[in-house]
Amino acid sequence: MKYFGGCDVGSTYTKAVILDENGKIAASTIMRSKINAEQSSRLAMSDCISQIGDISKPEELKYIVGTGYGRNRVPFAQENISEISCHAMGVHVTDPMVKAIIDIGGQDIKGIAVAADGTVKNFAMNDKCAAGTGRFYEAMAHSFEMSLEEFSTLSLKAKNVIPITAQCTVFAESEVIALVGEGKAPEEIAAGIQMAVAKRCFVMAKKAGALGSITLSGGCAKNEGLKKAIEKVLKTKVVELSVDPQLMGALGAAEFARKKGGAKQ
Repeated sequence: MKYFGGCDVGSTYTKAVILDENGKIAASTIMRSKINAEQSSRLAMSDCISQIGDISKPEELKYIVGTGYGRNRVPFAQENISEISCHAMGVHVTDPMVKAIIDIGGQDIKGIAVAADGTVKNFAMNDKCAAGTGRFYEAMAHSFEMSLEEFSTLSLKAKNVIPITAQCTVFAESEVIALVGEGKAPEEIAAGIQMAVAKRCFVMAKKAGALGSITLSGGCAKNEGLKKAIEKVLKTKVVELSVDPQLMGALGAAEFARKKGGAKQ
């Protein structure tokens, strides 16, 4: 059996996927990124390889594609491809009916319109400010003295939404602390945060022309409160993916590797 690898080195998490020659996921991993991108890629790929019995090192994979923020620091990759292309391809092989993606990563938000063959039709990106990204959510959870998982469901209990006006992570954090100090209900403040981020996601999706059947990718796709807020703003249901949405970049990279490495199509 031939194997093909994709390694997505993100600013907060590093993900790796190994596909067999038929396009089936043979191994996958998600781990917190180290400060050194090369070390992150080695650890993630080693973890994947340990899940497969008949290979012991990255060089035994037929082809590897690096992607993400640290894609130039994947030493064993034959090629690197942008995370936008890889997310589109990852979502396409998971669900070919999806035509639009909102990708919320550690430090940016992207709206991606997907063509019928899984390539990128158009995209828009908010990379100048961390508001609404994974880092932003970590800061918000910290303000509430909660884990990220606890914070992601807090807004679901809200009866009302307290609007958050600040667009910047630093100012939003100050605003949240002030509202908590005033004795406002934490779940209603959380609902305001989720709604503010959902509106930002909507702007990115609209700019990219990402319309129709839409899904979320990236780590923040697991944020239930945000998903509900996005559905409210978009007035449509978000498509649930059968594969972990945080793996989409690595999965797309592995699929590109499979195509380039001459596997069965």
